[in-house]
Parts: sequence; C-alpha cells; structure tokens
Amino acid sequence: MKNALIGLAPLSLAACVTVTAPDSAQPQGEGPCRAEAAQSLTGQTASAETGARALALTGARSLRWGPPDSAWTMDYRPDRLNVRYDKRMAITEVTCG
Repeated sequence: MKNALIGLAPLSLAACVTVTAPDSAQPQGEGPCRAEAAQSLTGQTASAETGARALALTGARSLRWGPPDSAWTMDYRPDRLNVRYDKRMAITEVTCG
C-alpha cells in the first residue's frame, strides 16, 4: 500500500503547472499581465502553441495551466497568466495573478 501511495505522489504535482516563457518569447515592454488581451482564446484548444500566443498577447512572464477539477494555490503574481481549461481541452477562463 505504501508503494502505491508513493507512486501517486507525482500525479498530484502535475495538477498545477507553471510554464515560464523563454526570453525570446517576451514581448517588448514586459510588465504586469494583461488578461483582457487574450480573452479571444476562450473556447480554443489548450496547447503549447495557444499558451505561447497567450503569453505574447498578455505580456505575462509565466503561464499557469488549470486542468479541470484542480485546486490552485492562492499566491498572487501580477506577471503570471492563468489559463483554465475543461475536459475537452477547451479554454474556459483567462486571468492574471
């Protein structure tokens, strides 16, 4: 039983993933995240390409994906973009923080 629990530990860590954009992907004048610039991505498929486009549109330094039915930490980072998606991988919410 103990080995089964140890084997599940990495899965719990995968629920909340933050991706930091490479320096070359940073838009000019980087600063706080501007979620309103990426609202058009709502309904689109969550993917690496969509995430890169979201970072470019918003000026955010990092991207946090929110899988369905997952919990997030409550820390606030003005330079982070949060993108939630549903079980179909469709983006449901784009916020900063």
